[in-house]
Amino acid sequence: MQDIRLHFSDKENYRVREAFRTLRSNVEFSGQGVRVVALTSCTPNEGKTSCAMNLARAFAESGKRTILVDADMRKSIMVGRYKTGSVRLGLTHYLVGQEALDMVICRSDIKNLHIILAGPVPPNPSELLGSERFTEMIRRLREDYEYVIVDTPPLGSVIDAAVVSRSCDGVVLIIENNAVSYRFVQHVKEQLDVAGARILGVVLNKVNMDGKGYYGHYGNYYGRYYGKYYRKYYGKYDEDNAARMRTKKTGAGGGERRGAPVKKTPTGAGWREAVNIELERDDDERQPDSLQRDRRFGKALRDNEIGKEKYVTAGEDT
Repeated sequence: MQDIRLHFSDKENYRVREAFRTLRSNVEFSGQGVRVVALTSCTPNEGKTSCAMNLARAFAESGKRTILVDADMRKSIMVGRYKTGSVRLGLTHYLVGQEALDMVICRSDIKNLHIILAGPVPPNPSELLGSERFTEMIRRLREDYEYVIVDTPPLGSVIDAAVVSRSCDGVVLIIENNAVSYRFVQHVKEQLDVAGARILGVVLNKVNMDGKGYYGHYGNYYGRYYGKYYRKYYGKYDEDNAARMRTKKTGAGGGERRGAPVKKTPTGAGWREAVNIELERDDDERQPDSLQRDRRFGKALRDNEIGKEKYVTAGEDT
C-alpha cells in the first residue's frame, strides 16, 4: 500500500463544507444498499473531481471507512490538483493484471480515507472499465469499505461513465450552473437510463452565492445567519461578545466609568412592575418602527388624559 498526502485549497469556507455534508447525508438517505456511488458530468470542467474528493472526505470525516477510485483514466487531474506527489502504481496497473489490488491502494493523511489513482493512460479505457477485473475490484472494495466513491469521465464526451455505472449502486450527476443546456442534460440522462443506472440526484455546482440572483440572496442570508449562530458554540462569537462588554464597562479611557447610575434589584411587590416594564420595552424593540411610533403616541395620549383627570379632580376638590 502506498502513502500520499493531500493538499486542499484554503478557499473552502463554511458554506462549502456544509454543502458536502448535506450531499453526504442525502446519499446516506438514498437507501441502505447504496454504498458504491459514481459521479459524472456532462462536459469537462464542471467540478466533478472536486465533488468526488470532497464527498469522499465528508464520509471519511464522519467515521465511515471510505475509498475514492479515480476512474477517469483518459485525463485524470487528481494527482496534480491535490499535489499527491509521484505515485508509482494506479488503477491501470491493476486492470491490465500487472499489480495486485492491495498494491495500487493509497493510504491518505485523512483518517478512514483511501484512494486509488488512475495511473498511466491506457489505449482502451472503456474496455478495461467494462472488464470482469473491474467488476471484481468493486466487489472486493464493497466488502472492505463502507462507501466507495468512483470518479468517472464526463458522460457527454465519452461512454465510460455509463459502463462504470453498471457496477455501482447509484450515480450522481454534476452540472455547472449556467453552463449546460437543458437538452444536453436530458441526453446524458437518457444514456444513463439505457445503461440501467440509478440516478440518485443532481448537484448544481459553481453557483455564485454572492450575486444578486435567487441563490445568491439566500446563500448570503443563511451563510451569515448560521455562521454567526454556530460560531458562538465554538468560542469566537462569545469572545467577540465578551470583548464588546468589556469595552462598554471600561469606557473609552480604559478605566471604570464613574457617575453612572447603578441599577437596584427590585424587591417585594415592585419586582412585578419592573419585569412588566422590561417586557414591554423588549416587545417595543421587536416591533417595526411604525408600530413603535404608534404605541408611543398612544401611550403619550393616555398619560395626558390621566393628567387632565387628576387636574380636574384636584380643582373640584378645592
